[in-house]
Amino acid sequence: MVHHGDRFQIGYDPCMLCPRRCGSFRSGFSAGGRAPYCGESSTLRLAYVGPHFGEEPPITGTRGSGTVFFSGCSLKCSYCQNHQITHQAMGKAATLEELFDLVTAMINDSGVHNINMVTPDHFFPHVFHLVERLKKEGYDLPIVYNLSGYQSVEMVREAESRADIYLPDYKYSDGKLAAALSGCGNYPRIALEAIDEMVRQKGFLNRWGGASSPASRGVLVRHLILPGHIENSLAAVTSLFVEFGRELPVSLMSQYRPVVPQKYEELNRVITMEEFNVVYQYVQELGFENLFVQFPEGNGCGGALNGLFVPDFAREKVFER
Repeated sequence: MVHHGDRFQIGYDPCMLCPRRCGSFRSGFSAGGRAPYCGESSTLRLAYVGPHFGEEPPITGTRGSGTVFFSGCSLKCSYCQNHQITHQAMGKAATLEELFDLVTAMINDSGVHNINMVTPDHFFPHVFHLVERLKKEGYDLPIVYNLSGYQSVEMVREAESRADIYLPDYKYSDGKLAAALSGCGNYPRIALEAIDEMVRQKGFLNRWGGASSPASRGVLVRHLILPGHIENSLAAVTSLFVEFGRELPVSLMSQYRPVVPQKYEELNRVITMEEFNVVYQYVQELGFENLFVQFPEGNGCGGALNGLFVPDFAREKVFER
């Protein structure tokens, strides 16, 4: 990745950063160029930079994960839990220097355990530059890529020397559902290929010694249970088991809520305990040895729907509970 200041030799013009390969010339987007699928020009835009305590324990630790939320998204699921920044263009423009200053201030002020790039695909050139500069200036915290799973193998390979931990989703095993909700019927294949490359690079998330000793390397795969679609969840975790085995760290998430009205009626509600239990019991039967579980509200195991997991980017305290 060659760069010069805020200009990059490859990456944005034409943009081929994600599997959609829309070919938009993003530097001219604001001047009337063809709109990229992610909705973003080549100008970096940020929605939030700060500690987050709602990730899995090996990522959160005791001092939080240092999250950087980028505006826009190359996947744009209709039900996105971060709809404000992926669909509604919430966020502010920033230069590379401003991004570096925000991240280093967060490190110095909060003592976060890692730097967590949330849905960064469409700004990979900026992100790679940031990581290189952090390393050059002596910041050696683990770099986390918090991803949708819809990544090209080529870009995952570009990230290899600039990544320590990958947190990809595996949202769909059903291509028709992926097409209906995220506009990408090839998601199951693309995501499995990307995750396979991530595992090749980093292995599974390394063992950790509790909250005071967070993970420093590896892959943990997340799956969000969607209401009315437990068959997709059962097939998705089966695919992960078949492809990667029982030692793959898996995070089963129940935090879904309808943040905007949905075309498909079943998505206009949260998941039921019955739906959760079917998936949870099946995952246990498969025998995953490194399983993280986000239990639904109302069962005495913690509230998945509060602000710790689903942020509100219109608030000053984005993750206020």
